[in-house]
Amino acid sequence: MSLPTHDLSNNRAESPDKAFQSFTLHRPGKIIFVGHHLSTKNHVRCIIKKISQYGAELEVIPGLEIPKNFFLEILGIHDEIGCTLMRRQEEIVTVGFNMLIDPEFLHHVLRLDFESR
Repeated sequence: MSLPTHDLSNNRAESPDKAFQSFTLHRPGKIIFVGHHLSTKNHVRCIIKKISQYGAELEVIPGLEIPKNFFLEILGIHDEIGCTLMRRQEEIVTVGFNMLIDPEFLHHVLRLDFESR
């Protein structure tokens, strides 16, 4: 997965390499469509293949229409992550998170995936 490699903060405590590190996982998720008046009734399932603080790589059904902006929900975690579609290659969708996810949240996601194997 190709994610940006610039530092957003001059006072960053951790190394940029660690912040941009991508982790492989196989975790079910939901792409939640944002509708009229920000309703979130419609969703489709996906598999989260890679994740970092900046974004993720998702596997979806080939030919499925994916909106430019949506929410991602990771199975077992009821928080929704705002996402922007960056690239699509058949069933692989690369997204950027609208905000960096917290390193502790990322660790929690990885731990859940490890425990479910």
